[in-house]
Amino acid sequence: MKEISMYTLIRKLTACLSVSGRETAVSEKISQIMKEYVDDIYRDNLGSLIAVKYADGKNCSQDGKKKIMLCAHMDEIGFMVTFIEDSGYIRLAPIGGVNLTACAYSNVIFENGTRGVLIPEAKKKPSEYRADMFYVDIGASSKKEAEKKVKIGDCFAIEPSLKRLCGKRVCGRPLDDRVGCAVMIDIARKLCDGSVKLDSDVYFVFSVQEEVGCRGAKPAAFGISPDYALVFDVTGTGDCIGDSHMALSVGKGAAVKIKDMSVICNTEVVDKLLALAQEKGIKHQCEILTYGGTDTSAIQMTGVGCRVGAISIPTRYIHTGVETIDIGDAEACSALAVEFIRGI
Repeated sequence: MKEISMYTLIRKLTACLSVSGRETAVSEKISQIMKEYVDDIYRDNLGSLIAVKYADGKNCSQDGKKKIMLCAHMDEIGFMVTFIEDSGYIRLAPIGGVNLTACAYSNVIFENGTRGVLIPEAKKKPSEYRADMFYVDIGASSKKEAEKKVKIGDCFAIEPSLKRLCGKRVCGRPLDDRVGCAVMIDIARKLCDGSVKLDSDVYFVFSVQEEVGCRGAKPAAFGISPDYALVFDVTGTGDCIGDSHMALSVGKGAAVKIKDMSVICNTEVVDKLLALAQEKGIKHQCEILTYGGTDTSAIQMTGVGCRVGAISIPTRYIHTGVETIDIGDAEACSALAVEFIRGI
């Protein structure tokens, strides 16, 4: 069994262009890596990738065994081509919560490899930015030339990147939420090393279309009907200049979610995670997010309901080209999840 570092996993996954609804590239990459660690891999009707590690190494689910669902979303924010000007400039619509100020004057890449630059109309101030004021310049001098490279409905995103900073810090995109996917792969690897005797079936769900409404996690959870679930996603911090008060910092460990704008996590799960982190000496902090949400809420309300929690990766500058994390925090998320699974 080949061991892959957390940084290497993140680098492999961030290189895949996979805008919401077009997650095939990253899904195939994850499938290639995960097949070494699990007993079964399949995709549901919406496209979420589901990998299963059955209890006791059996190749099927057994009566009486609990089901634990782990979830991280594969998709990223991006854009779709809506119109091509006679001049060859390309008009667009956002997919997901795009920060237009952060995207202005960025390099972009299309699914077919075509490259361009994302530009706001001349003399527009950042405070005035709307999506219909932006266009992509791929260097074409006419509509006919542009149509040889792109067509209406094509998707593109800010070009992926990953750079090392000081210590274990890295920045780039799309760390939201390829870092969560990397954490889940690392968990799967650890469950294969013989240190954990599984008494529950573990379902690894790499969900689609989270950025456009947490769409993929809900049908996946409905099909699995888990007893417990953990979600891995990025979360904001309060450690930047000008930030509002928030008790989360990059580098201070896994963030155990208590609530966000869409969910109040199951008290049993939260208490168990915090107790395990304390007992095992895993760096951790508590997350109370006053905005946003993740797949956690979609899973919680599926079917007859699920006891769900979330272990988040503190991230600066979310939804920009310089999302910043500490690899140690991601490793802490993985370690804490393994202890939770061992406890169940």
